Amino acid sequence: MEIRKLKKEEHLKTRALYEEVFNEDSKGFVDYYFSEKTKDNVIYVVEDEGEIQAMLHLNPYTVMVNGVEKKAHYIVAVATRKEYRGRGFMASLLKRALNDMYVDGENFTFLMPAAEAIYAPYDFRTVYEQKISYYDSDKCEADEKLKVRALQDEDCDVLAAWAEDTLAKSMDVYVKRDGDYYRRWIKECRSDGGKLMLLENENGISDFRVWFPGENEEGAKIMTRILDVRRMLMSLRLRELLCVCFRVTDPIIEDNNRCLVLTGTENSGSMLMDGKMENAEGEITIGALTSLVFGAKNVDEICKEEGVHMTERMKEEMKKIIPLSKIYLNEVV
Repeated sequence: MEIRKLKKEEHLKTRALYEEVFNEDSKGFVDYYFSEKTKDNVIYVVEDEGEIQAMLHLNPYTVMVNGVEKKAHYIVAVATRKEYRGRGFMASLLKRALNDMYVDGENFTFLMPAAEAIYAPYDFRTVYEQKISYYDSDKCEADEKLKVRALQDEDCDVLAAWAEDTLAKSMDVYVKRDGDYYRRWIKECRSDGGKLMLLENENGISDFRVWFPGENEEGAKIMTRILDVRRMLMSLRLRELLCVCFRVTDPIIEDNNRCLVLTGTENSGSMLMDGKMENAEGEITIGALTSLVFGAKNVDEICKEEGVHMTERMKEEMKKIIPLSKIYLNEVV
């Protein structure tokens, strides 16, 4: 088996497999995906008998983490043709992608799982449930001070500035907004007969909503995985003076297996040094650390997981980390 990263001009070759596996998606949405999203994404494939039998797509985003811009990829369209399943293709594609993103200096990656149990063995952890604000005509029209209209391309820069300001004040982790983000989202909604609705009052933009014909879907779960433990830990804020030495284990990204000294203050933020194994006060898996960093579990909860061991002092020190618990990752693809 050989995994190959497709050239940009080859991306359309994956459409047949996409339509076969994700047959619930409308033709309009698939047209949108392969005309827009595959312009700048990365696609890994496994080929056999001259055809693509398995694939994994990485869609690029700029994410904000504690106010700092970082590059991240959203893992989507992970698929294997039915007769080729059970051969480990997905595992191999996933491990290749994770290691390549690590080499590129990315802190973490995220995905929307078909089932959480599929990705948990690769140390992905559920950290967020999407909260989509759908347009309710009855509620909006009842407010006489509210003006509602469909978002147009010329509105996108103004909406992006408003959204970026709003999210920066309230979220630890979110996808950075700009005009192109919303112009692309308009196309995504239109592909399924929907639209973005802009809500304005006497002070300007007050919010926006998503509208689709028919019933609205419930929010999906989002899983994340730390890719570079050092870069990720350096992105954190602390409650007070902290200093602790511990070992990290990662079965997929070899360079994450190391002993670290995490230190810093509430003013400096976190700082890292390499530690000595004989000084380690405990051991933590990359999956457990992902849960802790993104606020899905607290220190006492992760200590119950297999492969996690901490002294009492280490537990108290790790509780000084401020988790990235205010998350807003509502992207579909």
